Amino acid sequence: MSCSPRPHDLLWLSSDRALSAISEAWVSQHWHHALPVVVRRDVNRSGLIPVGVRGEKREQRAAGWADPAGITRIVTPEMLAERQHLFDSPFADYPPVKAAMALSDSVWPWSWGVTGSTGYALATRIPTLHAASDLDLLIRAPQPLARDDLQQWQAQTETLPCRVDTQVETPLGAFALNEWLREGRVLLKTATGPVLTPSPWSRDSA
Repeated sequence: MSCSPRPHDLLWLSSDRALSAISEAWVSQHWHHALPVVVRRDVNRSGLIPVGVRGEKREQRAAGWADPAGITRIVTPEMLAERQHLFDSPFADYPPVKAAMALSDSVWPWSWGVTGSTGYALATRIPTLHAASDLDLLIRAPQPLARDDLQQWQAQTETLPCRVDTQVETPLGAFALNEWLREGRVLLKTATGPVLTPSPWSRDSA
């Protein structure tokens, strides 16, 4: 499958052998290729995709590598935020999904999607969220975004029925929106590690 997965994309693999470099014992007991792995931020010059495996418990997270030739399906955060997908979810009555529905009522000047536990539940229909779960969101920002628009988004998320955490994805990495609005500088998560910067779209910051 020809693809260029991005951080937070969910990948399905053709076999367990398409996943490598996992040392945690629980992975072989709880993960199999019918379950997705999530793309994480890292660098590998051999062409493998950096991914994470999610276990049954919150503390069960394992980092590994996926063979791109073994990818059979990709689900992006944006696909999970599609209005019909949210309404059709078995978790439509849960506060995080209701919150995502409310955001989908408005037209925003960017692409956005659902990540984290809510995203995993929406993609797999496995109940990895509960009534008190947070909603993790991602805004795609290939170019700098207007502060007023971001403040409007943040203000709306603060009225929703659950806690919302928004990450803004630039070509260089991702940062927390609330930190950007509050501080004017952010800890930018890049493929080579975090960088404190006032310019998360500038190549000089990476």
